[in-house]
This record gives sequence, C-alpha cells and structure tokens, in this order.
Amino acid sequence: MTGHVFHPGHEELHGITVVLETKDAGLLVGRYDRQDELGVHMIGVSIFDPSQTQVTSAEFLARTAKFGVRVDRPHLVVPTEKVQGITPLGSLGPS
Repeated sequence: MTGHVFHPGHEELHGITVVLETKDAGLLVGRYDRQDELGVHMIGVSIFDPSQTQVTSAEFLARTAKFGVRVDRPHLVVPTEKVQGITPLGSLGPS
C-alpha cells in the first residue's frame, strides 16, 4: 500500500509498526509517530539490546511479529544521528 498515509497530514510511516535499527546494533520496534529536530518519535517501544540477551535479532523480530510488541517504553525519541534505518515490521516477512 505504498503512498497510503495512515493519518492524512502526517508522514507516510505515521502509526505503522516499524523496526528502527540503531548505529550501536540495537533494534527498536514500535509505532512510528514522527521525526523532528529532536529525532524519531516512537510509541509503545520494545527494545532489543544484543549485549543483554542470547536471543538473535532475527528471533526477536520473529517473536515480535508473531506475538506483538512487548512495550518496554511507552514513548521514546531516538536522535536522528543514531538511526541506521527504519523498516515497516510487516515488510520484513517470515525468517
């Protein structure tokens, strides 16, 4: 559904569950809200820190896609310079 805006007047990803890759190898999964001068704003965020678990990022994403986002933070702002990439969770497909 490329070009579809979930809420008119917002960015294309607004309201979509995304995977945000950080430059320090961590992953964040949550609803994309917006991006501004403070960074990328996400809502209902699950945090994957590879240094804190034995689970792989692929296993984390597969479990999240299957069971839903486990909310670690209700709102999180990631500075733009720390963002490696943003991908809609639904576009990743099965592992």
